[in-house]
Amino acid sequence: MYGAMRDDLRAGLAEIREAGLYKAERVLGGPQAAQVSVTGESVLNFCANNYLGLADHPVLVNAAHEALDRWGFGMASVRFICGTQELHKRLEGRLSQFLGTEDTILYSSCFDANGGLFETLLGEQDVVISDELNHASIIDGIRLCKAKRARYRNRDMADLERILQENADARYRLIATDGVFSMDGYLAPLDEICALAERHDALVMVDDSHAVGFTGPTGRGTPELFGVTDKVDVVTGTLGKALGGASGGYVSGRAEIVEMLRQRSRPYLFSNSLAPSITGAALAALDLLSSSGDLLDRLRANTELFRRRMTEEGFDLLPGEHPIIPVMIGDAAKAGRMADLLLEQGIYVIGFSYPVVPHGKARIRTQMSAAHSLEDVNRAVDAFVVARSKMDG
Repeated sequence: MYGAMRDDLRAGLAEIREAGLYKAERVLGGPQAAQVSVTGESVLNFCANNYLGLADHPVLVNAAHEALDRWGFGMASVRFICGTQELHKRLEGRLSQFLGTEDTILYSSCFDANGGLFETLLGEQDVVISDELNHASIIDGIRLCKAKRARYRNRDMADLERILQENADARYRLIATDGVFSMDGYLAPLDEICALAERHDALVMVDDSHAVGFTGPTGRGTPELFGVTDKVDVVTGTLGKALGGASGGYVSGRAEIVEMLRQRSRPYLFSNSLAPSITGAALAALDLLSSSGDLLDRLRANTELFRRRMTEEGFDLLPGEHPIIPVMIGDAAKAGRMADLLLEQGIYVIGFSYPVVPHGKARIRTQMSAAHSLEDVNRAVDAFVVARSKMDG
């Protein structure tokens, strides 16, 4: 039987390659950092979610080692059986303190956090209203629940209010949005969303994976940036980006919501506990953020420099202030070609195309890091100029 499926799969893969959409995986020869080894060459990395440069930070590496020595390698259990250590409770409490929430529950990833959230809280009498550009984990999590589903146009508050009004008879209405839309670097207008939620008696959920640790005055994410920390009911996020870059996720928010997730959320109940080394390193990351704003200042300076210089050189950037800075190319094959030319110039980036972004919207999605120096950023811009000249020639 597999023979027929194999032929179909091969044909489908050939179509992906011919369309210039095949996603090859480049293998790194060392740790994640501002400078990485790719196929034996040392190149500057401008495509990782390593916003604060903590993926190889010695403080986090040492904290992981210490956690390994004291708490062991893995838990071999789920939380409610024998998988809860003092370390896990400390991190949950520390995240709650950092985010300004009542309680926090850890997951193995933010994908799992979003996957276990909606079906636990919502039923057939409810409606979940989702931004059309939300992350795949939110989309998949919503599919698992029995609530009615509705989508509003990206960051369109008039459309959101229309849907809230149309569903006024629902028991609960939950607005779900990314804090930052990862393909564009756009911020959700949480102040306006929370105002609508308050007016229409709705709940608000925010996935802040691309914001926590570096967005807002002290890096506490988009709720802090928009001054609505006390108005957001649920915040999900990851430890796999700015907060160390390993893995792990969480749901943080109202105490009763978190308590119910501990009782009923399937990814939490049926997945192994977060590894002690990751838990210990995440605690160290939060300590670093609370003790100094240097990393945030460096990230913002790098972001401003790259946006300014690329604009001066005539590149088409999506507007904003976020460290995700898409350089718009349009054609998928051209985006892939430019990424290859940049790699030849010592700059590691990836071309993004359909189905990750819409047809005709292919781009090089660059990402700044506090680990980059200003010289690194200038080198990246110069490499873009050279690559463009080769493309035009």
